[in-house]
Amino acid sequence: MDFYTYILRKSAGYWVALCLENGIAGQGMEKEEAVEKMKEAIESFKMVSESEPDLFTAPISIKELHEFLTIEEGKPLAEAYELRAIHA
Repeated sequence: MDFYTYILRKSAGYWVALCLENGIAGQGMEKEEAVEKMKEAIESFKMVSESEPDLFTAPISIKELHEFLTIEEGKPLAEAYELRAIHA
């Protein structure tokens, strides 16, 4: 089991969880659903990467993080973000 850091934010009525280590995201109506979808996507990616070792993965860049945090209005949103850690 691996350790991952992710950030949660609300976007257009949905919650989005973005993994900082690999850029994989999950979306749901509730925070927990977004995190669960992200964990499922991470597990799927890990299974595929075992059979295809040439797949590239990297932490998201500062630019990508900035885009995630400002995508709706082009500036940081006033609402709070949540930074969490999980094992997946």
